Amino acid sequence: MNASFQEKVYKLRAILGEMEGCVIGFSGGVDSTLLFAVAVEVLGNQAVAVTATSKTYPERELHDARLVAEKLGGRHIVIVSEELEIPEFRDNPRNRCYFCKKELFNKLRLIANQERISYVLDGTNVDDKNDHRPGRTAANELAVRSPLEEAGFTKQDIRDLSRFMELPTWDKPAFACLSSRFPYGTAITTERVDQVGQAEESLRLLGFRTVRVRYHGTVARIELGSQEFESAVGILRNEVVRLVKMAGFTYVALDLQEYRTGAMNEAT
Repeated sequence: MNASFQEKVYKLRAILGEMEGCVIGFSGGVDSTLLFAVAVEVLGNQAVAVTATSKTYPERELHDARLVAEKLGGRHIVIVSEELEIPEFRDNPRNRCYFCKKELFNKLRLIANQERISYVLDGTNVDDKNDHRPGRTAANELAVRSPLEEAGFTKQDIRDLSRFMELPTWDKPAFACLSSRFPYGTAITTERVDQVGQAEESLRLLGFRTVRVRYHGTVARIELGSQEFESAVGILRNEVVRLVKMAGFTYVALDLQEYRTGAMNEAT
């Protein structure tokens, strides 16, 4: 590690070291896993990871989060998130994530109070400032801190330190909840979430690692990682079409721009 990178690591540990304990919103992804791993090193049993499961959070992701938390040796709590019961969330406005995060952070704050812990944390990093993230408003309202951002960590920094620490998530593809697959204004229902989830899980079982199935009514628009196009249009083409149609879509389209963060923000 060079001096600049080491300084970020020291700063992160110092930020966490000033806390008597913390409750971390833990998805099991790259960012929250690194934050939890360092928090366990610094705070031990006073670092608590909380995973919120719901229809928008695939069972596979919950399974992986449990395994990672067990490997890190920290305390892990699983709760139920009920964002699909929030009318403002289901209507899918442009600030949809605000309502989800507000519900989540309120539940994390309740757990923190029960544990007599003052700090609730999330895995936001410096690069997240460049994306549309209404959830940050909820975080600010509920005094949620983002130590990775405070210490100056970029997404690449997080992957680099995760690899150095031999965390299993260091090269895990980015993942956002299934509600992000719907254009703003398209109602998010349990049936539609299940449809998208089934299609994505089927494609992952075919071997695709970076995959998004964007919902456009009868059309499934598939975004893949740049290295995965050849398989989708070659030997696996017929199987991709079959599996996505089995999930309930009539038409199957492959997005030539490949996967990118915030694709659903492009039309607004």
